[in-house]
Amino acid sequence: MALRPQSPQSRSDKLAQRDAAQQDVFMREVDEALRQDEMVGLFRRYGLPVTVVVVIGLLALAGYLYWSHSGKEAQGQVGEHLTLALDKLDASNFAAADKELAEVIAKGDEGSLASAKILRGGMALKQGKPADAGKLFAEVAADAKSPKPFRDLATIREIAVKFDSLPPQQVIDRLKPLAVPGNPWFGSAGELVGIAYMKQNRNDLAGPLFAAISREKDAPESLRARARQMAGVLGVDAVDDVNKAAAGDQPEDAAGAAPAQ
Repeated sequence: MALRPQSPQSRSDKLAQRDAAQQDVFMREVDEALRQDEMVGLFRRYGLPVTVVVVIGLLALAGYLYWSHSGKEAQGQVGEHLTLALDKLDASNFAAADKELAEVIAKGDEGSLASAKILRGGMALKQGKPADAGKLFAEVAADAKSPKPFRDLATIREIAVKFDSLPPQQVIDRLKPLAVPGNPWFGSAGELVGIAYMKQNRNDLAGPLFAAISREKDAPESLRARARQMAGVLGVDAVDDVNKAAAGDQPEDAAGAAPAQ
């Protein structure tokens, strides 16, 4: 069955489609114009404040980056001054070393300041000025802003410099928190506490303390040897303790092979 051909569109239909298309284009143009007007209005109303905020944000970012760079550069310069000071101290050029340390104190942070004062204290000792050294060590030990490891070191050095003039109990009270096995300063602090015990005729406390120092693996060998001798003088056999500790460190196969040999 043949299909009936569609009748061509009339002139009125074509005109209607054209008008519809023109209206669609017109509405799009109107909509785009309204959006542009809204953007212009928003910019006129809020453009200046937004621009100010953006500029302030960029300036703040630039300032932070400059501060960070300057801080790192300053710390690098402080490290250079410390290195130069150490080199000059090794050469016993105390005047030049003191100038480098003055730069560290002027530009460094709390840790650098504590390091510089401790180095100045050591320099004073080399120059035969124990009173000046003790004063510098005491300043670091009493400064709550200094990092704790620096305060602990300064405390030990202060007590060592002033040991003969301090009451034994004061030495014990200040150093006993550090004279504990496992503490990084156990050997140095414990030796001073042990001698203070001896000045109080409390050898029953001094002997075991020296024996404990002799077993401290992280302590310098010279300090462990002195502690071992002091323990022996006080009637504590630290030599056997050292031998047992050494045997305990051997591998099981080596320990088992010893009787056979």
